[in-house]
Amino acid sequence: MATYAIGDIQGCLDSLLLLLDRCRFDRDRDRLWLVGDLVNRGPRSLDTLRFVRDLGPAATTVLGNHDLYLLMVAAGLDRRGKGDTLDEVLVAPDRVELLDWLRRQKLCHLEGDFCLVHAGLLPQWTAATARALAAEVEAVLQGPSCAEFLANLWGSEPLSWSDELLGWSRLRVIVNAMTRMRFCSLSGAMDLKTKGEAADAPAGHLPWFDIPGRRSADTVLIIGHWSALGLRIEDKLLALDSGCFWGRHLSAVRLEDRAVFQVECSNGESQV
Repeated sequence: MATYAIGDIQGCLDSLLLLLDRCRFDRDRDRLWLVGDLVNRGPRSLDTLRFVRDLGPAATTVLGNHDLYLLMVAAGLDRRGKGDTLDEVLVAPDRVELLDWLRRQKLCHLEGDFCLVHAGLLPQWTAATARALAAEVEAVLQGPSCAEFLANLWGSEPLSWSDELLGWSRLRVIVNAMTRMRFCSLSGAMDLKTKGEAADAPAGHLPWFDIPGRRSADTVLIIGHWSALGLRIEDKLLALDSGCFWGRHLSAVRLEDRAVFQVECSNGESQV
């Protein structure tokens, strides 16, 4: 059995299928860990959702910001972004079943020495703390208050974590850190506007994984979200968003031996 962690797919199912063939993935034996952002921008968001859902226990996925955006749009709670590619999902005959499946996915997955999360963890959080906080969000997202939660999700405030936070503000910080963060200050205040390379950090900020004393530093963090960062393989960090939609690569790392597999992409889909 092998476990393959794969970067942001964003509706590029053809690229995913080619990558799985390159990995010689066997759904009856192997597992996939997906960093989130299954949908949007690429041409086959609907087919991607169906494919991953139908993998059942062979696939573990965490929610990304684009996945949450789909849930918000489907609930009528967000203005459509220019160029999104979600129409097929929104009018699909199995829309209800797919969206129900999506909202039941984890925000953060912790297993052994690995923590799978879309964007990152605030420096105050251990991986175990992050998993417990993610469970708070998951309980609301999967429960009767889901629509109210989605209605209060949009926004960037507060930018910092406090154990005293309550209600929607508390859940919003957890979601923003785990699905949107790239940079934060030494004290853990997020910058949610800057989207460039690591060297483009705003004054007083660093990439979240470079914050000294980060409490999750003893865990291997597997992330996506940051296409400008590119594929980055370190002892305690596997950053896997290598810009498939942007015409670069879709990447997988086999966790057992850190072997890297890639396919080249063009206009959101692969070159055979």
